[in-house]
Parts: sequence; structure tokens; C-alpha cells
Amino acid sequence: MHLYNSCNYLLNKTMGFDLEYNSERSTLIIPEYGRHVQKLVNHCVALEDDEERAKMAYAIIDVMGNLQPHLRDVPDFKHKLWDQLFIMSKFQLKVASPYPILTAEEVNAKPEKLDYPKSASKYKFYGNNIQTMIDVALSWEEGELKEALILSIANHMKKCYLNWNKDTVEDGVIFNHLAELSKKEIDLRGSDVELAQSSILLRKSNAGRMNNQHHKNNNNNNRNNGRKHNNNHKHRK
Repeated sequence: MHLYNSCNYLLNKTMGFDLEYNSERSTLIIPEYGRHVQKLVNHCVALEDDEERAKMAYAIIDVMGNLQPHLRDVPDFKHKLWDQLFIMSKFQLKVASPYPILTAEEVNAKPEKLDYPKSASKYKFYGNNIQTMIDVALSWEEGELKEALILSIANHMKKCYLNWNKDTVEDGVIFNHLAELSKKEIDLRGSDVELAQSSILLRKSNAGRMNNQHHKNNNNNNRNNGRKHNNNHKHRK
């Protein structure tokens, strides 16, 4: 009944709209609501009486809500409608809104610039997380835990390198890359640190792949057995 009254009110207020050719029509600000709603908004902006303008604005909100029923479950549904009303009026509508009034500056504000994610772009075979791991290690206090973390990072880098180049790699190459990525704050060059042997790392990597493939095959077998059981059950019927 409330929507019916709103529609009747708007109809009575806009009986004087003239017909116009498509070539004379301006571009719609929010096409989803159609040209008639845009005309209602324009007419509302032009009203001089504050009370009449407010009454018509609320009636337009009722009509807009009825045109967008799928948005009723969206949080702050009414708030969204009022924001769209001010946008369609080109922010010229002077009416008290039950919500903070949206401004042109807020709509046209450019988003903050996003930094590119940190990644070992020069050594992509180490993955995107290696730089984060190095930064974490650099933030730790000196001690056995930090040394253990650095050794784990170096071994992880060696394993990644071997996955990329399935041959062998000298520890010195990994140490050089680690020093470069840490800006020489982690420098194992010239130390007596020894990384895991390439054959062990490759064996672990291959074992991980075989386990994943075995798990995938088991899932497929279970799925196929389930289908056979269902088919046999149907045939029995």
C-alpha cells in the first residue's frame, strides 16, 4: 500500500513530462533504473519547496527499492538506494537523508596505490614467499633459532632450484642468491655451513609427488567403485 501511494504521488507530480526523441536523450547515470526514474530525480531536484522535495525523494526511494528486489538482502540496502539517488541527482539534491550524504569527492576519489607484492622476480623458481621468509628471518634476534631458520630457508631454496633444474646445484650458488635477496644481511658465503645433499632433496620432492599422485589415484578408485556399486544395485532392482 505504501508503494502504491508513492507511485500515485509520483504520477501526479510528473503528468507534465513531454515526449522526446531518442536522439535528444541524455546518457543515463544509472541505466538500471531507466529513464523515467531519472526524470523523477531531475524533477525532484528542481522542486523549490523543501517539504515537497523531501516527500518526493522518499517516494523515489520506494520505487527504486521495488525495481531492485534482489538487493533487499544486502546489508544497508536503504543506504545504498540513498547513495544512488544522490549520484543520479549529480549531488544537487538538497534533502535530509537518514544516512551520511554521499559526496562527489568520495565517489571520484582514486584508490590508494597498491605496491607490487614482494617476490624474487629475478629468481622466480624460488616462489613468491621466499622474500617474506627472508624478511622474517631478518627480524629475529640473533641466536640458534634464527640460525636454524636461515638454514631451513637455504635448504628450501636449494630444493626449489632443483625442482626447476633437475640436475644439481652447488651450495655456493644458493648462498649467493640468499645474500642478494637479503641485501647481504644473510651471508653464508665462506662459512662452513653445508646444505642437504641434492639427491636427498630430490628424493623427498619425488616422494611428495608420488604420495600426492597415490592419494589422487585412491580418490579416483573410490569414486569409480562407488559408481560400480550403484550400477550393480540398479541392475539387481
